[in-house]
Amino acid sequence: MPCGVTRATLRAMTHLPPPAEELRLLDAELRQLDARRAQLLTRRAWLIAALQPTGQPSRPWTHPRTPSATPPRPETAAPSVQKVLLVLGGVLLTLAAAVFTLVSWGHMGITGRALVLGAVTLAALAAPVPLLRRGLRSTAESVAGLGLALTVLDAYALHAAALAGTDGTGYAAAAAAVLAVAWSAYGLLPATAALRLPLPTALAAAQFPLLLWALAVDAGPYVITAALLVTAGLDAVVALRVTTASVRITAVVGAYAVGGWGVLGAGWLSVTAGGVGAATRAGALLLLAAGIALGAAWRVPGVRHALGLAIASGLLTVAALGGVVRSGVPSEWAVPAHLVFGVALLAAVWVSRLPDAVRRGLLWASGAVQALSVLWALPVVAVVVLGPAGWLGRVWGGAPSDARAAVAVETPWPPDAATAPLVLLVVAAVLALAVRAERWRPRARLGALGLLWGAVLILPAVFAIPYGAGLAVLGVVTAAALYAGRATASEARCTGLVLALVTALGLVLASLASQTATLAVLSGLTALLTAFSWRTGLAPFTAPAALVHAAALASATGAAADWPPARTALLVLAVPAAGALLAARLVEARAVVAVEITAAVTGLLAVGLAVTDQPLLALVLALCGVIAAGTALRPGRRPVGYAAAALFVLATWVRLAAWDVSTPEAYTLPVTVPALLVGVLRRRRDPRTSSWTAYGAGLTATLLPSLVAAWGDPHWTRPLLLGTAALLVTLLGARHHLKAPLVLGGSVLALVTLHELAPYVVQVTGALPRWAPPALAGLLLLALGATYEQRIQDVRRVRDVLGRMR
Repeated sequence: MPCGVTRATLRAMTHLPPPAEELRLLDAELRQLDARRAQLLTRRAWLIAALQPTGQPSRPWTHPRTPSATPPRPETAAPSVQKVLLVLGGVLLTLAAAVFTLVSWGHMGITGRALVLGAVTLAALAAPVPLLRRGLRSTAESVAGLGLALTVLDAYALHAAALAGTDGTGYAAAAAAVLAVAWSAYGLLPATAALRLPLPTALAAAQFPLLLWALAVDAGPYVITAALLVTAGLDAVVALRVTTASVRITAVVGAYAVGGWGVLGAGWLSVTAGGVGAATRAGALLLLAAGIALGAAWRVPGVRHALGLAIASGLLTVAALGGVVRSGVPSEWAVPAHLVFGVALLAAVWVSRLPDAVRRGLLWASGAVQALSVLWALPVVAVVVLGPAGWLGRVWGGAPSDARAAVAVETPWPPDAATAPLVLLVVAAVLALAVRAERWRPRARLGALGLLWGAVLILPAVFAIPYGAGLAVLGVVTAAALYAGRATASEARCTGLVLALVTALGLVLASLASQTATLAVLSGLTALLTAFSWRTGLAPFTAPAALVHAAALASATGAAADWPPARTALLVLAVPAAGALLAARLVEARAVVAVEITAAVTGLLAVGLAVTDQPLLALVLALCGVIAAGTALRPGRRPVGYAAAALFVLATWVRLAAWDVSTPEAYTLPVTVPALLVGVLRRRRDPRTSSWTAYGAGLTATLLPSLVAAWGDPHWTRPLLLGTAALLVTLLGARHHLKAPLVLGGSVLALVTLHELAPYVVQVTGALPRWAPPALAGLLLLALGATYEQRIQDVRRVRDVLGRMR
């Protein structure tokens, strides 16, 4: 590089070649590559077509053959065909041997029969050895299966020929044991160890000796069940110690199948045990099954299998011990006994040597026992909560003798319910004390609260305490549940509120038996719910509930005083008034809305009670209107004013109907006057408001009904007054340039005038000749045609004048 060249000069130098020339060269190279690629693809297609087995090779420019020309693919693989043939051949040979043994056995002598069958069996068992050496394993398996089947036929033939006098069941047990041992030895021989069939078959035969032996000696059900369980235990040992997959699968299937039958038998013996001794023997069998399941869970490698086996072991242990205790205690203590042993399973948490899966399985088993115990006690809770609904059909029929009679009105009292509170309390204590995990502890405490509530709720009925004391207990439970609902956690608050409202419902239903109890309970619940309504978190639920109980109290008070329903409505009407006052004091928006909705519903109840008495109905509607008007004064509740106006109008109409007033203006003017006043005020606030919006509804409410009445009125007073009013409305509309009064008043005035002049028009029409009406019509048409354009201009001018009015 020359020494005089600077860095700035180097940056200013141009590339060689220039960018345009370099781009041209690149495009030329790419075109050559594309052409070469097309040639190679053409050659490749020709080579593919040339390599096809059928047909002539195509030209270099033609495409290869389509896939439809390829030969069809075989549907079955050769190994599958081989297996089917071998299995089918083995089955046919086995059937032939069975027919030979069962049918053709008697045509040969003892020596010939033994030699033939023994020779065939030995040949079938020896044939797999050379077949395995030659690599024909599938054929060897088939022939070995035939040999194993022939050994069964040998055993049958031996019994039929030489041991026919022995017991068949005992001989079958011995034969099964001998065959199991022989097949196992055959499968373990070095020459036949490669066969997969003998060992699973031997294990399948081993399922029968103990069971058949127990049947042969006429053993009782306990021995038969023990034989099944011992067999299942041996299967479990084999499944845990043997590594061969086929043997392990057979052992697992046998353990579950035979063990399942054994467990069912032991459970049936425990349930039907007639004494402590029988229950102890059945319990021992269940403990044996539990030990087998626990041992398998300890050694099994899979976590899921270990967990399931541990659960089964825990449940079987509880069933065994609980069954023994159940046989020696009264029936009502059976569930608590099982529950105690179920809770005892929780001690597995402190046994550090137990595997995690086994520990968790025992905990799940304990939870299952506790859940079943709670399910056993739930019918008692349901009877206490829902049973008092039977008093709805016999209100104030008389106070029952005790709390149990108060709840068991139309439903029978559950048997053995004396220990139901104890069961609920024990499970509640376990949930409150034993659950330590931070994730489950809040939920466990809520569950404990619910169970504690159920236990206290059913105590009065369980102990059959006096009726009044039982109601007092329910009231205390309601207050305690409301107090628990003051918790900050949303789940705890919701649980407490639900329990409180359910208890209050049951308390009210139970109090319907006595008039005094009903009034006292409703008064106490109303005061209690009202007191808790000042809590921000409880008000959306307790405030509406307080209003509902207050309405029920008002209705009950009226019924106790022998007041008619219409008069009782005045008492009920105090509830929406109190609701309106309460809504004005509450802060939370949800509580305000809930209270207002409840107040509106109770107002409808008051109206429904007063329907039978028109004067009282008018008074109730007017008072409802006052309440609604007071509500409309609050910020954000202005639309309620429309409901207040409607209630006042309805009250006026009902009062007029009670006075037998038939004049329509008496009903319409109370609507028109307030509507027009509201229109005047609205136009003062907003002069741009249309006259139809301000005055249209008010004027229509009176003018149209009066017009209909005037057309059917034969007297002259109503049309004269209506016409005068319509003329006055029209003049006011013209004076103030208002379209609605002008159009409505003018239309009514014209129709009234037409009604009044109609008789004279009829008289004039009758006095004229028949040709006069057509002539008059023709003259009218000529006059209209002559001044058509002028009339159009007049109409446009009138339209413009009306358009400028508002």
